[in-house]
Amino acid sequence: MSSPAAKEPKRCEWPRGGNELYIAYHDEEWGVPVRDDRRQFEFLTLESAQAGLSWACVLNKREGYRRAFADFDPVKVARFTPKRIEKLIADPGIIRNRLKINAAVTNARHFLAVQDEFGTFCEYLWGFVDGKSVQNRWRRHGDVPATSPVSDAVSKDLKQRGFKFVGSTIIYAHLQATGLVNDHLVSCFRYKQCSALAKGG
Repeated sequence: MSSPAAKEPKRCEWPRGGNELYIAYHDEEWGVPVRDDRRQFEFLTLESAQAGLSWACVLNKREGYRRAFADFDPVKVARFTPKRIEKLIADPGIIRNRLKINAAVTNARHFLAVQDEFGTFCEYLWGFVDGKSVQNRWRRHGDVPATSPVSDAVSKDLKQRGFKFVGSTIIYAHLQATGLVNDHLVSCFRYKQCSALAKGG
C-alpha cells in the first residue's frame, strides 16, 4: 500500500499550472532579499525581457539567458559589440527582441555607472527603502498592486540615468522578486520565511 502524497503547502495564487520552474521560483527565490549585485542585474535583465510576456516564458529561457549574457556579468555584457548583439537576436535560447537585447546591454553600462557612484547597485536600490524590506500583508492576490510610490521613484530615477525597459510595473516586479518588498500573501508558507530572512538580512 502506497503512502499518501505529501500535502502541498499553501502558496500564493499565481504559481499554478504545474510548471515546476514556476513553483520552484516561488518557493525558493521570489521575495528573498537580494544583496548581491550580479543577482540584481540578472533579475533586472529578466524582468525587462518579460515586458508584454509571461514570467513563466522568461523562466523557461533563463538558462539560455545565463549562457547568452555571460552569466549576467554586467562588466562583460556592457562590452557586447553590435556583432555580438546580432548573434543574440538570432539565438533561440532567449527572447529575440532587438529592443530588449539592446536595452540589456545599455542597462549593463548604466549599472556599472551606478556601482561607481554608490559603491554597489544594491546600496543604491536598497536606499529607496532605507535598507529594510517592505513587509506587506496582502490576503488576496487581487489586493497586490502592480506599482507603488517606491517603484515610481526607482523607475523615474533609473530612466533619468538612461536605463531602458524600467517602467514602474517592471520595477515593482523587480522589487518583489529581489525581496525589497514581501508580497507573498500572509496565508502563503513563504511569507513568514521571507519576513525572517529580511530581518536577518
